[in-house]
Amino acid sequence: MSKVKKGIYDFLRGSFLTDASAFKNWRIIIFIVVLLLIMISSGHSAEKKVIKISDLNKRKRELRAEYHDTGTILERMEMESSIKKKVKIRGIKPVENPPQKIKVTIKD
Repeated sequence: MSKVKKGIYDFLRGSFLTDASAFKNWRIIIFIVVLLLIMISSGHSAEKKVIKISDLNKRKRELRAEYHDTGTILERMEMESSIKKKVKIRGIKPVENPPQKIKVTIKD
């Protein structure tokens, strides 16, 4: 068997984990596995944050639409014509004489 075939066969058998220098190999493998776990967990936390940002943007759009709708309703309620209708129902009529200005003079 050639060296290349023997090397591939040994690798597939896992002899690099069981021979004399296996401790060095295990340390590297454990280090790589820990790095992969950290990478996976950071990816999941980033995805959670993206989903939360999306939900907050959706809520913001809903609240902005509600704010504009409420503002429109308030403007309609404050219009003079709607106020006259509400006041007329209660029996209050507009004043026929305009208000008079009162002047106060102080004498020393």
